[in-house]
Amino acid sequence: MSHFKLAPMIVAMGLAASAATADDHGEKVVFGTNWLAQAEHGGFYQSVADGTYAECGLDVEIISGGPQVNNRALMLAGRIDFHMGGDMLQAFNAVKEGIPVVSVAAIFQKHPQVIVAHPGEADSWEELKDLTLLIGDNGFTSYYQWMIAEHGFTVEQREPYTFNPAPFLADKRKGMQGYLSSEPYLVQKEAGFEPNVFLIADAGYSSYATTIETMADTIENEPEKVKCFVDGSLTGWYNYLYGDSSAADELIKAANPDMTQDKIDFAKAMMRDEGIVDSGAALELGIGSMTDEVIGDFYQKMVDAGVLEDGLDWQSAYTLEFTNQKVGMDLRPGN
Repeated sequence: MSHFKLAPMIVAMGLAASAATADDHGEKVVFGTNWLAQAEHGGFYQSVADGTYAECGLDVEIISGGPQVNNRALMLAGRIDFHMGGDMLQAFNAVKEGIPVVSVAAIFQKHPQVIVAHPGEADSWEELKDLTLLIGDNGFTSYYQWMIAEHGFTVEQREPYTFNPAPFLADKRKGMQGYLSSEPYLVQKEAGFEPNVFLIADAGYSSYATTIETMADTIENEPEKVKCFVDGSLTGWYNYLYGDSSAADELIKAANPDMTQDKIDFAKAMMRDEGIVDSGAALELGIGSMTDEVIGDFYQKMVDAGVLEDGLDWQSAYTLEFTNQKVGMDLRPGN
């Protein structure tokens, strides 16, 4: 990990900072994630832990998602202010359903969805076509339809994935869907070998992921709150990836007792090594960047794959008003 001197206002203050934010009497803001606390949420926890949100007057509480939790519904009901979106397909579907949710920044420049395979059985993306692939129902109706349309995979080679790696481990001729920071590590720990890992983003699945969403009314009525939360989050992500993240890691483990430091360290390394957060346009525009070109390209790919209908007002799914402003770029090593 690179170490460097952080700006004074962003020096880590430890876990006490999460309590200190409330003492500052900042405006109460609730941010709901879309899964249990993990390193993939690290930048948000970082800005709670080190007081970055508090610096611009926000007292941020992070509410974890999970299997039985729908934080997006809580935002629609006015119970929370911001929500961690999945990818742009989710954002497009909100437009289709007439839900006034807007993406204001995209933390992940590359979607972390992967296909894993046994070494020697599929050593390239192309060779995955020769395997039986374990793909869940959600994946089958989204990115796998793109894999069929764009790359020539077939319906017949897909078997339903039940989020149990046993069938994959038992059969070398099977590939398995996964998350970059999860299934590859699970295979290493349980089976003792390092699988081949193929990011669908590297094969052209160009959606952003881990977006920051809020309601259109919030943007219209409280733009300063949106700006503060976005700027604070982007700063947090630089500090989490490149600085001292120990206080944020402690908050993550406190929020998710099943999370361990080794899992966090693996996920953080994968995010850095694969350019999940800090790559592409983010290198010029800053973490959180979005562009019309990337989003339009992904929309067209989903139309071509039959996942979405043509004619959707896809540009209403997001705004560039609060991102692409190079916030926090001075915290990147070498800058």
